[in-house]
Amino acid sequence: MSHVKTHGPARLFAPMILLVALSACSGKDETAPATPAAPVAPTAAPAAPAVSAKVQSMGTEELRELASKALRENRMYAPAGDNAIEYYLALRDKTPDDASVKSALTDLLPYTLIAAEQNLGREDFGETQRLVALIEKVDPTAPALPRLKQGISGSMQTALKRTQEETDKVKKDAETRAKQLVEQQRLAQQQTTEAEAARQIAAQQEAARRDTQDAERQATARREAEQRQQQAAAQQAAATRQAAVAPSLRPVSTPAPRYPADALRSGTSGEVLVELTVGTDGSVTAARVLRATPARVFDREALNAVKRWKFEPVGAPVTTRRTLAFAPEGG
Repeated sequence: MSHVKTHGPARLFAPMILLVALSACSGKDETAPATPAAPVAPTAAPAAPAVSAKVQSMGTEELRELASKALRENRMYAPAGDNAIEYYLALRDKTPDDASVKSALTDLLPYTLIAAEQNLGREDFGETQRLVALIEKVDPTAPALPRLKQGISGSMQTALKRTQEETDKVKKDAETRAKQLVEQQRLAQQQTTEAEAARQIAAQQEAARRDTQDAERQATARREAEQRQQQAAAQQAAATRQAAVAPSLRPVSTPAPRYPADALRSGTSGEVLVELTVGTDGSVTAARVLRATPARVFDREALNAVKRWKFEPVGAPVTTRRTLAFAPEGG
């Protein structure tokens, strides 16, 4: 009788508690920053039991206690291994005839379905797959299961396509920069050749001027005037070409990013591709993440570091990209 008294109220109030918790989660999603992060190619999570082995190994009394506590603390379906639905699933395996356990799972199922939809919308495929496994264990015939599984497959394909498009764009930009560099080198070589030709012409004209008679001085003066015009035209052309070449960035201060404490403790490494715009005074005026591996682990620290970078002043704003690598010491 004590178990009925303990879980009866929890079952009656569970929908209200679950609804409040899900509303709070939904509110947080709506106020989250809108800055998009570059997509990372999704991978299917390895198959794992819906209920963790640790939960499955617990006794019925411990499971009832932890299930009630999880409901009180609004841990209906997360985090993995410490939530009400997993505890009740383990209880159902151990006490298949307990009507209160079955009723609690029936109450929790709709909110787990909503959470799976929300995580699918956020492209959190690992969490979505975990929730779908819980739903399937509660009710293998749930009508939403085929749609959720198809949604996971379709969304993963869409994210992969988006990642490929971003990769292709980065590759194309790199090829464009390489072509620009080749063109700059060609222009520099052309300027050197023109300057050398001008020096040779000047030497020849100077030798001819010394060897000519007074009668040829007027002709020499005309040639010198032509030479000055040619040199002025060459200098003007060189100045025009030089102005067309994009300014290069010379770093003054590029402090390294701070290593996130959680990533450091877990030995996680990765890299972040950042696009930044440098103003004429050399400060970074804008920065955004184009790609991060793994996603959302190092993004914030990478942006914080880049925004503190300083470069030598330039004639016009310059937009460029930098990759920041994160690797734990000794890794």
